[in-house]
Amino acid sequence: MSKGTVIFLLLLSVVFGLGAVMVAKQWMEGQSQPQVKVETVERHPIVVAAIDIPEGTVIEEKHLSKKQLEVAWQNDNQVKDYSELIGMVSKSPVFAGELIHKSHFGGPNEGASLAVLIPEDKRAVTIRVNDVVGVAGFLLPGNKVDILNTVNNRTTTVLKDIKVMAVDQTAKTNENKPIIVRAVTLEVTPRQAERLLSENSKGSIQLALRNPQAVDPPVRRYVAPPSVTIIKGTNQSNVRVNN
Repeated sequence: MSKGTVIFLLLLSVVFGLGAVMVAKQWMEGQSQPQVKVETVERHPIVVAAIDIPEGTVIEEKHLSKKQLEVAWQNDNQVKDYSELIGMVSKSPVFAGELIHKSHFGGPNEGASLAVLIPEDKRAVTIRVNDVVGVAGFLLPGNKVDILNTVNNRTTTVLKDIKVMAVDQTAKTNENKPIIVRAVTLEVTPRQAERLLSENSKGSIQLALRNPQAVDPPVRRYVAPPSVTIIKGTNQSNVRVNN
């Protein structure tokens, strides 16, 4: 083999070697690059509170806003359009930015805002008061009171821990100063309503303002131990039975 052929074959080997190295390098770089998978997240607009909405507020467009929310996080109780809420009344406070749920609101056909706030198992009963009965004007919506009745100079507690729903025609207020009122609306059960009106017709009703943190001690009732009656002829006696 001639010297020129040897040199040619040597150069050819070098070229093929360099080519193999380049191909291997490119393959290795392709394997080391991370594979990025793009996930598409579908979002739809949902209604949220634009500002704080107090309990008993009649909803207007200024109270509402919209934000994009992932479809996976949406449900049928959420509101998609303003028209579903305009004219309704908030049953509980809603804070700015909070997702709006239909259960937070009562329909405009359910009556005045106070009617919407009454739980299904309760009733609102209004009694007439004066500055003394009404605790010198210190009663405010949301307070709790005990109801006392005086008949023939004897005072008894008729009902305890009763919520004040409204004073006169005010169901909510940000004021803390005393207000002299003529009527107080109380939240009671149907049975409590019957007792309240019955006792009110018998004597003089007085409201006693409670501390909101006060808890009444449990009522302890005396239960007589079980006994049996033994009859011997014309004699009769009771004997207690021990457990």
